[in-house]
Amino acid sequence: MSLAKNIEFLRNMPKLQGLNAWQGLGPGLSRGIRGPLVETEGFGTNPGDLRMFSFAPEELRSHPALVVVLHGCGQTAAGYDLGTGWSTLAKHYGFALLMPEQRATNNAHGCFNWFNPEDTKRGQGEALSIRQMIARMASQHRIDKHRIFVTGLSAGGAMTSVMLATYPEVFAAGAIIAGLPYGVAANVREALNGMMQSRSRPPGDLGNLVRTASKHRGPWPRVSIWHGSADRTVNPANADEIIKQWLDVHELPSDPMSEGMVDGYPRQIWWNPDGETIVESYSITDMAHGTPLGKAENDERYGKEGAFLIEAGISSSYHIANFFGLTAGIHQPEKLAKAAARAAAESPSERLIPLASPVSPPALDLNKVLRPRAASKPPSTPPAKPKAKRGGGLDVGAVITRALTAAGLMK
Repeated sequence: MSLAKNIEFLRNMPKLQGLNAWQGLGPGLSRGIRGPLVETEGFGTNPGDLRMFSFAPEELRSHPALVVVLHGCGQTAAGYDLGTGWSTLAKHYGFALLMPEQRATNNAHGCFNWFNPEDTKRGQGEALSIRQMIARMASQHRIDKHRIFVTGLSAGGAMTSVMLATYPEVFAAGAIIAGLPYGVAANVREALNGMMQSRSRPPGDLGNLVRTASKHRGPWPRVSIWHGSADRTVNPANADEIIKQWLDVHELPSDPMSEGMVDGYPRQIWWNPDGETIVESYSITDMAHGTPLGKAENDERYGKEGAFLIEAGISSSYHIANFFGLTAGIHQPEKLAKAAARAAAESPSERLIPLASPVSPPALDLNKVLRPRAASKPPSTPPAKPKAKRGGGLDVGAVITRALTAAGLMK
């Protein structure tokens, strides 16, 4: 490093106390925030000495997905969850949430040590601790191993890069918010330089950093990259380097295959031969360092504005969950079960179906029984209307026949 760069490094030492504007970061997300997260101890050898927090909604799907969320410097797991709304998304869509938390004894300002070689290699330090937390969640909640995802902000975004590179077989996809590429810093000085200047590297060199981080040879995780164009803490050029890194890993061309606007912001997309989006990039115009917040497509608002949690008119948490494939439908099995129970109690045919059967019948959908056209394509000619009983009621015999047939008790 030149003398001029050393002088610049020393001049910026106050900033170095945090690698994420550590001074005064997250005053609204201080420790003591109460939320739905539960702490788990004894999840493994925990060589990185991290804390494990998680959330599993009561209405958890069978074999659910798992999202790992990594906070930024000066933030806590509970505080970042409050700000980003991930536990609310987990409730709505029935997936599990894992939120590791840094200890002040590891980093005075609560940053994940994404630049420390002891914590960024497979089988070591903080990376292994997070992997052990995932194993605990997978065992405890019967997680679908094909639907494990990771995302994070700033130092948490850089640590997301670490997890995707060191354990690529674990993750289906990841989302990096205001982070840095994997392997571009091996000490504090290099980390600061990368944040300030983000030196451009050849795509092949960046890709090799990922390929040599493990023995994995594919398939590789899909990646979503988010960065504010006015970020003065982590240079937005880092987003370009992350894109280059993962395009090279996926052997995709440098030019985007599609460009458009989402909620007023530019989005670039690259897809594979099957048409699946593999890499996407959002540039949040004129936004400073932080996680962008806003209303989602379902008109819900996830998260709460605060330090480094910025109202931008776009919900990054929702769009990331959508990129992960988690937003197919609101998950409300308990409410649906209660509604079905009420309908069954009011049905005359339900009382006539035997309580036991040598063959377990499929779940009875009374709506389909009483209105068989509701879930099928209309026929070319309208069906005959059901015969009415005297007094104008339905033909109970026909209803019972359809009910028993739907339940598998008649042919």
